[in-house]
Amino acid sequence: MAGHNKWSKIKRKKGVNDAKRGALFTKLIRESTVAARDGGGEPDYNARLRLAVDTARAASMPAENIERAIKKGTGELEGVNYEEVAYEGYGPGGVALFIECLTDNTNRTVAAVRHALTKYDGSLGTDGSVAWQFDRKGQIVIDAGQYDEDSLFEVAIEAGAEDVIADEDEFILTTEAADFVSVQDGIKEAGIKPTSVELTRIAKNEVAVTGRDAEKMLKLLEMLEELDDVQKVHSNADIDEDIIAEAM
Repeated sequence: MAGHNKWSKIKRKKGVNDAKRGALFTKLIRESTVAARDGGGEPDYNARLRLAVDTARAASMPAENIERAIKKGTGELEGVNYEEVAYEGYGPGGVALFIECLTDNTNRTVAAVRHALTKYDGSLGTDGSVAWQFDRKGQIVIDAGQYDEDSLFEVAIEAGAEDVIADEDEFILTTEAADFVSVQDGIKEAGIKPTSVELTRIAKNEVAVTGRDAEKMLKLLEMLEELDDVQKVHSNADIDEDIIAEAM
């Protein structure tokens, strides 16, 4: 499984404490606002906003917070004007990193990202230096304890999923970015409720990271994702399972 997926699983296993939930809500509010600004305030006609709203609801964000974020995006309420920026760079062991941000101050954001990278033996790269190493995909995570694997596989493939992976206590459905919404619709029509959905970037090839580099890589990922301006971090790190186990 790709390094990014391993990191995502660590976060799900650890759960979300109150402090991290507040940081998560900040990110989800920004995404909802920008999605509404760029594509309108109706989730049924705005795929990006629909994803943002579904993700916010899955994270138990209050409905009034979601509505307020959408109204800020459509201009019904005053709000901050966020800019979408992405930074490309390298982590310990030569790992590729693609860092997606929403910010109202790019100078602040790039300084914070550079600081995190430098602290854990990483560095910023130039535009295009690592983006080519990732494919844009949809991922849908489903609780394996709630559904039969064969039935789920049949529904997922029929809906247009590219792949279904059984990983311990969860199933991970991968889709082409263009099929992401239709696959969600298909599994929901079959009565299957995802635990999380996201558009992500999956590495074409992985870089094995072990020992001290693996420890630093996990710390770097956590530090980056704790930054308010950072929305998502993608890496091609295949992190040592022993280090993963210690982190969990």
